[in-house]
Amino acid sequence: MRVHQKNNSEEYYYEVRAQDRDPIFFQSLSDIQKAARLIFLNKTCYNGLYRVNSQGLFNVPYGRYKNPAICEETVLRAVHNYLQNNEIEILNGDFATVTQNADNKSFVYFDPPYHSPDNTNFTGYQADGFDENEQLRLRNAYIELTERGIKCLLSNSDTDFIRRIFGGNGFQIITVQAKRAINSNSAGRGEVNEVLIKNWE
Repeated sequence: MRVHQKNNSEEYYYEVRAQDRDPIFFQSLSDIQKAARLIFLNKTCYNGLYRVNSQGLFNVPYGRYKNPAICEETVLRAVHNYLQNNEIEILNGDFATVTQNADNKSFVYFDPPYHSPDNTNFTGYQADGFDENEQLRLRNAYIELTERGIKCLLSNSDTDFIRRIFGGNGFQIITVQAKRAINSNSAGRGEVNEVLIKNWE
């Protein structure tokens, strides 16, 4: 991390960002080097955004911050110690697969790429995108977890589509306001309505 902190510049940023374009080189990096790369990119890219192109390659531009906190050693060590000294398992996979082992002691929170009927919201977290079919698949997983007695909460855009697919299932749909700084349509910036969907009283 200190190397990234020392070398931070626009030119260096794009060199680091391009590392995943060379599969052989990228696979030669250790897990620690890959984690440090991701933290560096997150701390120095535009608005701390995570976005990939159709090939699954990180493509957010440089953020031009004056003094980004890239290497927060105290925070990194505290998080490391917490993860090492508690019964925590971090999974990386499809939401339907990851939630298969949830039980009635579990609480599941879904924060998917938000529904954007006019494609004005950012949804490019993965190469294949997250379209309405994926939203429906998520709804089905949410219903299945509910039937298993597992408490769930989900956040999403306040759109007719989301209200329609989750409405009528006994879920509570709560309207909340959130501040948004990123949107291709300026009308979508600032205070916007979102929904929280919960499956318990």
